[in-house]
Amino acid sequence: MALTISADEYKKFRHMLEDSSGIMLGEGKEYLVTSRLRRMMERESLASVSDLLTAVSRNRSLQESVVDAMTTNETLWFRDDHPYRIFREKLLPELAERRRPFKVWSAACSTGQEPYSLSIEIEEYKRKNPGALSPGERIVATDISPSALESARQGKYQQLAIRRGMTDQYLKTYFSQQPDESWAINSQVKSRVDFRPQNLQQSFSLLGKFDVIFCRNVLIYFSADLKLDILKRMHASLNPGGYLMLGASEAMNNLQDCYEMVQCHPGIIYRAK
Repeated sequence: MALTISADEYKKFRHMLEDSSGIMLGEGKEYLVTSRLRRMMERESLASVSDLLTAVSRNRSLQESVVDAMTTNETLWFRDDHPYRIFREKLLPELAERRRPFKVWSAACSTGQEPYSLSIEIEEYKRKNPGALSPGERIVATDISPSALESARQGKYQQLAIRRGMTDQYLKTYFSQQPDESWAINSQVKSRVDFRPQNLQQSFSLLGKFDVIFCRNVLIYFSADLKLDILKRMHASLNPGGYLMLGASEAMNNLQDCYEMVQCHPGIIYRAK
């Protein structure tokens, strides 16, 4: 069907999406709504976005499916490079000096490329520095999207997805090709990562405390007030002296009492006070 969306429907849809997920759609993104929801609406026999909004107000699982469709995005292995260099060259040596197991949170992990990239970095560090890290390190990876989490848990990636940032060396070392031509990440890298559902609007208390939090390229979709609230609650989730990593286009404002900026030349991270 040819799905259209009126200005009033788009306004109401934006409000629903922000209320349920925190994500703010900008002006002129009607095409994103129609392209991502067309198949779902056909399956549910919904003729218009107004019909969808009415159905969503009565059906929590349908609302979750809409949010899922609007938030599922492909991502890259070792995205932007600098955060992984900082993790490898600065944070892992510091964590090794603490002589205890450490815990990392990958927030908004999508289909798993970020937490698995971090797990590969840990594996590489352990290979090059035998016995330096205390055993028992964990990565908690969260996302609001059930379908993204299910894909991440499987740890299998098609050729196109695996080639987006993955080096030949790491592919050979940490993946095995499957009969269907996909690539499966090895058990040691995979077992370090625990995938859990998490809406960043909601409490983080059940996740526990962390030494490092990666929250990259997601806060840009939230309002200033929600962003501030998330950053304050992430501070409460960090162990003393723990680190927060944001995306390159995301800045920290009005939180000098919580974090201090650490210049890494290039790159910036934030240490919890």
